[in-house]
Amino acid sequence: MAVFAALHGKLTALQPRVVTRGDRRAVASRLGPFLAILLLAGAVDLTATTPVSAQSFNYNQPPVRPKTPRPANNGQMFVQATEVNYDYNNSRVSAVGNVQMYFNGTTVEADRIVYDQKTKRLQAEGNVRMTDVDGKITYANLLDLSDDYRDGFVDSLRVETADQTRIAASRADRTGGNYNVFQNGVYTACAPCKDNPKKPPLWQVKGARIIHDQTDKMLYFENAQLEFFGVPLAYLPYFSTPDPTVKRKTGFLMPFYASSSTFGSAFEVPFYWALAPDYDITLSPRYTTTQGLLMQGEFRQRLMGGAYQIRAYGIDQQSQSTFAGQPGDRAFRGGVETKGQFAINDKWVWGWDAVALTDKAFFTDYRLSQYKDPWGSFLTQSTEGVSQLYLTGVGNRSYFDARTIYYLGYSSADIQGQIPIVHPVIDYANVLDHSLLGGEFSYLTNFTSLSRDTAQFDAITSAANNSSLCSLTSADPTARTPANCLLRGAPGTYTRLTAEAKWRRTFTDSYGQLWTPFASIRADAIDSSISNQPGVSNFLPSGDTQALRLMPTIGLEYRYPFINVQPWGTTTIEPIAQVIVRPNETYAGKLPNEDAQSMTFDASNLFSVDKFSGYDRVEGGGRANVGVQATTQFDHGGAINVLFGQSYHLFGLNSYAVADATNTGLDSGLATSRSDYVGRVSYAPNSTYKFTVRARLDEATLDVNRFEAEANANFNRWSVSMIYGNYAAQPDLGYLTRRQGILGTASFKLASNWVVTGGARWDLEANQINQYIVGAGYVDDCFVMALNYVTSYGYTTYATSPTLSHSVMLQIGLRTIGMSAVSQNVAGLANGGIGQ
Repeated sequence: MAVFAALHGKLTALQPRVVTRGDRRAVASRLGPFLAILLLAGAVDLTATTPVSAQSFNYNQPPVRPKTPRPANNGQMFVQATEVNYDYNNSRVSAVGNVQMYFNGTTVEADRIVYDQKTKRLQAEGNVRMTDVDGKITYANLLDLSDDYRDGFVDSLRVETADQTRIAASRADRTGGNYNVFQNGVYTACAPCKDNPKKPPLWQVKGARIIHDQTDKMLYFENAQLEFFGVPLAYLPYFSTPDPTVKRKTGFLMPFYASSSTFGSAFEVPFYWALAPDYDITLSPRYTTTQGLLMQGEFRQRLMGGAYQIRAYGIDQQSQSTFAGQPGDRAFRGGVETKGQFAINDKWVWGWDAVALTDKAFFTDYRLSQYKDPWGSFLTQSTEGVSQLYLTGVGNRSYFDARTIYYLGYSSADIQGQIPIVHPVIDYANVLDHSLLGGEFSYLTNFTSLSRDTAQFDAITSAANNSSLCSLTSADPTARTPANCLLRGAPGTYTRLTAEAKWRRTFTDSYGQLWTPFASIRADAIDSSISNQPGVSNFLPSGDTQALRLMPTIGLEYRYPFINVQPWGTTTIEPIAQVIVRPNETYAGKLPNEDAQSMTFDASNLFSVDKFSGYDRVEGGGRANVGVQATTQFDHGGAINVLFGQSYHLFGLNSYAVADATNTGLDSGLATSRSDYVGRVSYAPNSTYKFTVRARLDEATLDVNRFEAEANANFNRWSVSMIYGNYAAQPDLGYLTRRQGILGTASFKLASNWVVTGGARWDLEANQINQYIVGAGYVDDCFVMALNYVTSYGYTTYATSPTLSHSVMLQIGLRTIGMSAVSQNVAGLANGGIGQ
């Protein structure tokens, strides 16, 4: 019985090391040089700005074998065979013919199994198959082991693990109880070809000898080579990696190479140091040919309720003049990042994010900030750093969130004093789990307090934009008036406490009509202290202002669905009417507007009681929302939905006609007593196609003020989507001309593993394509290779106008070994030039 326990240990020792993509530091893999050899052929420009529209590929997940419960170690062994022979003279027990042995969850199958009680050795011969409780399967022609597991050998070994990795060797020997030596070993994470299992897998790592040191828990490869389809592509005389039992191991990580005009060529070899089971350090010195040594270090620790990490950077620049006149024009540059999150219980968590830099361009110049997806960092460039402290709780029907936030703008277009500091913002919402007066009762609160040092003005006329009348450096600050500018951010301190309670109940009468009375009451307590900076008083009163705003609301919603059943389908026509009664909005346009600056009126919010997007504005006055909705469901599949309606201002002050500091509500289609018409038509003939049209038409002229048409199609091998947008000028918001364009994307599956993608955005007013992407990728369960070519506008750190960038991105990944991405900037045109 001890022999079979030893067999189980033998399989564990043979399991290959798995390095997951999720955390490169989990294992100090020495397989990284293989990928490095592949990637060094392409230079990396880390200053290239690449849009998120580029597609990143991930492995197709291999099937997961279900885990069986681990049985208790009861010491019992079961044997089944055609015949069992006892040789008492030689003290041998042999089982012959379709032998199956079961011991502590491990099953051994063979043509013949012999146990020699004198030599205490076990031999399994012919079609040996061993399956352990974790799903790992070992195949062999001959297995010979001592029962104390100190020595033995296995011929023609193959091992398949539960996560679909495989290792094979012509022979495995065990000596001294600590060393396993695999002759002519092969490792791969690719499944064998179903049609031809002997065909080489897509990739595999071969070693003349693979040595497993169980004391140090290391695997050593001699004369190793990386093969694709059986063809050697990279060769290393020696490398090592931790064995399968190791989750964390001190050692070097995957090397890194990059090139840039700001720091030349860069070489980085991270070193991971597993100090203890709950904390570790990663040191990543990066040598740059132009700027010298960039030091990076990260400390991570996992505690009982969560984890935190701290990352620090620093460089004493050798060529400071490279950044002359820019934020990076200094000798020492560096920064610190940290984040953490801890669970108080199953409903509450708290945490933080923080970043501090010597200058805002540091991360961009050296392409840092490792807390984002290390591969996605090649697909997008962060425009700001966020420091926050938060507390979040979620109940069955309630939600709480409190956080204080500091934003650090990375672009030179960002003036730090114009970015608000949030201290704090707190939200709480709850829906009672029992009825009140037969209806649903809910309530919410929001507390917001923020401050900014400098006013932020945006020009809304061509003259103001061309003459920079709204900039802080304008020679004539008196020109900062509502006729020329919007006050996007007021200087000073702004604090608001909002509390709202809501009730609604639906009645159905004998005719099938639905009557839904509703009521709410909202109170806002506001305290603002506005700095008297030049031009601010033209928008808001400077100094201290306290206001109490109360908004009681009662209303009734009416629906009367008519249902018509035909042999081809069912149609429901539903007239909808809503009447809302409430007083005027007090202090309309006289208070700062921080969170309700976005205003889009369409079919999606036609029946919203308050159409403002935030708390700083509240809709007042009497209003009626009227429309009709029709839905047809076809018996043979497919459906069509139509919604059309209009909103009417009945009495009192129309909040959407009141100009505030940001002109929210103006040019929205709601500023008149009869709103624009809004409508939506959505048609899905089947699960493959879907078409949607949304429109807003001028109430008086029926001119199109807003129009969107969207089409989607998804087939087994290809998908396509296209959206056309046409938006009228909104001069009160700074959009002086009509905007229209087409955005189209498509992907086509050439074969089971090959995908090509593409997309383009066409500005119809300028009659030019201002963004497009073409990409192709190969994806299977063990290998990823993708190439994207992208053009897009983006803001660099030092540019106030967009730059058109052309980038090529290459992504390569070997499952369980690692994944890398390369981004090469192939061209860049300043000031938004196109087609040059």
